[in-house]
Amino acid sequence: MRDVLSISPQSNGCLCGYKWVGFRVRLPRDTVFFPAPSSTEMPQEPGEEEEEEAGRGVLRRLRSVNTREPCQVVFCNRSPRTVSPIWLGFDGKPRPYPSLPPGTGRRMHSYLEHLWLFRDAGTDDRLLVNETELFVASRNANGQPIFANITLPVFTLKERCLQVVRTLVKPVDYRKLDIVRSLYEDLEDHPDIRKDLQRLSFERSEMRRNSVPDRSEDS
Repeated sequence: MRDVLSISPQSNGCLCGYKWVGFRVRLPRDTVFFPAPSSTEMPQEPGEEEEEEAGRGVLRRLRSVNTREPCQVVFCNRSPRTVSPIWLGFDGKPRPYPSLPPGTGRRMHSYLEHLWLFRDAGTDDRLLVNETELFVASRNANGQPIFANITLPVFTLKERCLQVVRTLVKPVDYRKLDIVRSLYEDLEDHPDIRKDLQRLSFERSEMRRNSVPDRSEDS
C-alpha cells in the first residue's frame, strides 16, 4: 500500500465511502496515484526567529515550528482549480509542493505546528483550507489523519472579473483596454503570496495583541 493517494472526482469529495485501516485506504482500481515529496524534501533544521517592519509595529514572520513531532495530513482539493500546496519553512519562506488536480487528494507526512497555504497553481489566487487561509498541522486523534479541505473563497464580483480578464489579456495589453483608468493598476496588481503572508502576519499580530491584557493598566 502506498503512502500517498489521490481520489477520483467521481467520489464526490475526499475519501467518501473508503474504508480507513489505520493510515491505509482501500481504493478502487481506477484511482490515480500521484508522487509525493519525500520526507527529505521537508527540511528539519530549526529556523531563526525573524521579524519584519510593517507600518507602525514589528511583525513576527509566519513560519513553521520545528517540533519534530510527525503527523498525518490529507490534502483534499474540493475546488475546481489545480491547487499548489505551499509549506512555510522554518525561515518563513514559502516552498511549493507538487500540485493537486481538481477533485483529488494526497496524504502527506507533515509535522505538528507546520504551516501550509494553498494557491491556484495557474493564477496564484488564494484558496481556503478548512474555511480559513492558513492550515496548522495538529496532532492526529485516534490514529486518524487530519483533513485539509481546500475550497474556493467567495470572491467579490470585481475580483472575479479581474481574474477572468487576466486569463484573456496579456499583461502588456492591459492598458490598451477601454476601461476605467483605475482598473489598470488593479489588473497589474497580480496575486502575490508574499503580500498575503504580510497581511496574515499583521492579522495574527493584531489578534495576539488584542488577546493579551495590558499589564501596564494594572500597575
